[in-house]
Amino acid sequence: MSARFDIIGTPLAGLVVLQRKPIGDARGFLERLYCADELSALFGGATVQALNRTHTAARGTVRGMHFQHAPHAEDKLITCLRGEVLDVVMDVRRGSPTFLQWHAETLSDANHRSLLVPRGFAHGFQTLTEDCEMLYLHTAAHHPASEAGLDALDPRLKIDWPLLVTERSVRDQSHPPITEAFTGIDS
Repeated sequence: MSARFDIIGTPLAGLVVLQRKPIGDARGFLERLYCADELSALFGGATVQALNRTHTAARGTVRGMHFQHAPHAEDKLITCLRGEVLDVVMDVRRGSPTFLQWHAETLSDANHRSLLVPRGFAHGFQTLTEDCEMLYLHTAAHHPASEAGLDALDPRLKIDWPLLVTERSVRDQSHPPITEAFTGIDS
């Protein structure tokens, strides 16, 4: 048990929810988004190498499902700073008993939750409100030659997006559907 976070397991081994514990008073609150001392074991000793922020204007937009291949695979800590998203994580680890199973959590500025996405998982989200801002902590630098993704609308993935998908990037639309030949990735 952590002083600043409750760590909540999910059905996918290694994927955890961090319930942040804000400290507040009449002025507002302070909350810790990351603490190496408290979370290093969850990161397997890896350190944060990059910090990214996204803004998505339109409700219903889907970003993802992204991952990086080894040796540039990464752990990610995902936090919603403004708005509300359905954050979806899919196990793409070769040989995993939960291969191609997904888990979703609602992340918002109001619920103070983050997802720790381990390497070997694809990640994406759908905006449930307008003007969503997300914060990502990565344990590996972006390596364009190692980046990959799954088509978030591929019927074989069976992701239950709650809203009509209103927007996706050209890059995300270009990910091919999976076939029987896709046996996962090494992480």
